[in-house]
Amino acid sequence: MTDKPHLDEEALAELQDVMDDEFDVLIHTFLTDSRERIESLKLANSHQDADALAHTAHSFKGSCINIGAPHLGELCREVEAAGKDHELERIPAIISAIESEFHQVSTMLEDLLVR
Repeated sequence: MTDKPHLDEEALAELQDVMDDEFDVLIHTFLTDSRERIESLKLANSHQDADALAHTAHSFKGSCINIGAPHLGELCREVEAAGKDHELERIPAIISAIESEFHQVSTMLEDLLVR
């Protein structure tokens, strides 16, 4: 695992500055898409579909990095690598860690929107 923070405050501040009034929409879209991606990861895992796991994790990783959630992005990178290497026995624990980290990130992002 990694010591990356839940949120990159600097990246988020930059996004907020660039997006201005659309920042809230961006955050809500990220949260909704992330929930769907987590469900897709769980479904691909239940079907033991290594390619779908790698593909979904890759796109999820990109959105996490773009929004400023480096630890979540790192966990997605781990699923992507495990999928590509067909190391499916590692996937359930990583998906569990993704769900836990997403809970942390979503709570922090929602708190940011309230400010």
